[in-house]
Amino acid sequence: MNLVIFSGPPSSGKTSIILKTIDSMKKRDIKAGVVKFDCLSTDDDILYEKAGIPVKKGLSGALCPDHYFASNIEEVVQWGVKSGLDLLVTESAGLCNRCSPYIREIKGVCVIDNLSGINTPKKIGPMLKAADIVVITKGDIVSQAEREVFSSRVNSVNPKATIMHINGLTGQGAYELSTLLYDEDSQLETVQGMELRYPMPSALCSYCLGETRIGEAYQMGNVRKIELGDDYA
Repeated sequence: MNLVIFSGPPSSGKTSIILKTIDSMKKRDIKAGVVKFDCLSTDDDILYEKAGIPVKKGLSGALCPDHYFASNIEEVVQWGVKSGLDLLVTESAGLCNRCSPYIREIKGVCVIDNLSGINTPKKIGPMLKAADIVVITKGDIVSQAEREVFSSRVNSVNPKATIMHINGLTGQGAYELSTLLYDEDSQLETVQGMELRYPMPSALCSYCLGETRIGEAYQMGNVRKIELGDDYA
């Protein structure tokens, strides 16, 4: 079984790109399934079910969804193996700009959209910086010049990545992506012992542990203060 990890900010078009890519794979008799990771709620699993794609979802609740991913990915891989999948896709919530779910030796894809803002590539951290492939969406509603500038910003953050422009509505470009994601000679049985590409900050502070009161007397652990300069006394 192949494993591919999709990440990217919310509403960037991850689910649409995955659906179109798997549709291209079905025509080549590749059986693909999806595990959707999110925080509090998602209906994306319904979209996959309607498309006839085996799917599971996991909600992290009060935990960082990427920490939750790392704690559960081995069990998810075993589900994919037992289900007889040729390709397992995991889709992240994309809610944490400090973390990245990518694993060494496993393909990582970041989906980002042209409408997210020209400085967004700098903001989303290892989710983009550590990806093998960056898919840029919603190019049909911006000008050619805007597409080129945005693509250049992505390249400046991650010059090693393959950058692709894919239309999540029409599927244009999805076949080309599918050919990069599936390798019939690659057979993964487990991710036990593999390593994340990027260490996830624990950010363990009082508020991570359930503290609700405001004030220095209640702040312990990993506490970082803002620099306000001489205006603050």
